[in-house]
Amino acid sequence: MAVDSEKSGADGKAWSLCKMPFWQTSIASSSSSSTSVASASVSGQSQIHEAVERSSLHSSNAVSSMAKSLLPTRRRLRLDPPNKLFFPYEPGKQVRSAVGIKNICKSHVAFKFQTTAPKSCYMRPPGGILSPGESIIATVFKFVEPPENNEKLIDHRSKVKFKIMSLKVKGEMDYVPELFDEQRDQVAVEQILRVVFLDPERPTPAMEKLKRQLAEAEAALETRKKPPEDTGPRIVGGEGLVIDEWKERRERYLARQQQVEGVDSV
Repeated sequence: MAVDSEKSGADGKAWSLCKMPFWQTSIASSSSSSTSVASASVSGQSQIHEAVERSSLHSSNAVSSMAKSLLPTRRRLRLDPPNKLFFPYEPGKQVRSAVGIKNICKSHVAFKFQTTAPKSCYMRPPGGILSPGESIIATVFKFVEPPENNEKLIDHRSKVKFKIMSLKVKGEMDYVPELFDEQRDQVAVEQILRVVFLDPERPTPAMEKLKRQLAEAEAALETRKKPPEDTGPRIVGGEGLVIDEWKERRERYLARQQQVEGVDSV
């Protein structure tokens, strides 16, 4: 009986050591491995998701910057004609063209001319500052070179170009060309104007419009040359009246002082 009990106790210990079957241990190990794999896959998916988000953000920024670069620049000035300068074709002479410039912004705008042929072309005015809604007609002068073999080139596009740049400024101020150098990052190219020659003997709408603009530019120039009208009292005259009145008061004061001194001496 004792032997049987010892056997049963030993068997119980053996069975107690083997309570968990081998398939349960394999299942537990497989579940733990699957859990680690799942966590690894989750972390990998999160990293992939973050990478995708970063790449999508970078691509969206690149697309937005590209879209901004493709969008047309918002104009500050309105030009008339918008992209050409018409000149009468007169070889060996200095001819004129005109372009209307209007500020279409809500702030003051400075403009400036540039040309690829500064030796044979110049502008009047070469630059300026326009208040909101203000407009001006600029005159462009150009010397027309005689063609080779005395050929007459009509409606010919010259290689000479003009560039009009703009810059927003704060309020009214005197125009100086150095403004565009000091604020170079704020300068915008409004338009590049190409030179087109017209036959002065053939009436065309472009030629008629050019003559009208040149006449308006000359009238505006004559108006600016005239001295301003005297609408108020003259400053010099006012100062003279004040000085004369002061002299009279001083003379009366001195006369009274002399009278008082005379009475005291008596």
